[in-house]
Amino acid sequence: MDNDVSAGSGTTTVVGRLALGVTLLAFGLGYTHVINGVSAADAVSLAHYVGGVALFVAGLLAFRDGDSVNGTAYSALGALWFTWAVTAGNSMSANAAGLFLALFALVALTLTLAGGDQLTQGTYGLFFVSLVLLAIAQFATSGSLAKVGGWFAVAAGAVAWYAATAALAHWPTVLPRRAAGRGVTAAG
Repeated sequence: MDNDVSAGSGTTTVVGRLALGVTLLAFGLGYTHVINGVSAADAVSLAHYVGGVALFVAGLLAFRDGDSVNGTAYSALGALWFTWAVTAGNSMSANAAGLFLALFALVALTLTLAGGDQLTQGTYGLFFVSLVLLAIAQFATSGSLAKVGGWFAVAAGAVAWYAATAALAHWPTVLPRRAAGRGVTAAG
């Protein structure tokens, strides 16, 4: 966490990352069908309340704390999950579902390009890939591609969960970089 971030924003960031991580894990695991009898539709309640309502509230709290980046991210993602949960199970064409996923992929791309730490960019980047794959799977009616998209959502959820846990447990949040020229000895 940045030392310049207020305590309220830091807490909001952790709560937002946890909510996003849990929602992405449930959503992604549902698409992978790795757990017998569990589908993406089973994640609707979690997506509605944790992903939709909790993330949206975390976004509003981040805005209140002056954190416009996380406020935008969590509010937009809260709207995504809330809308997905409310429309899941309703009669919607595969193309309409694909369009919905493609449009929110653009939101995830914007969040990825907005910057932030490596874990945040990794989360949003993996989520972007997941949404693109799931959108294409909807357009092409491809269960195999949907499973791959689900695994990307699982990876994004794991990164979001790690980021939140690392902030609370004081684990590393940045990959170490080797200084240029280190380890090279000068020829004499």
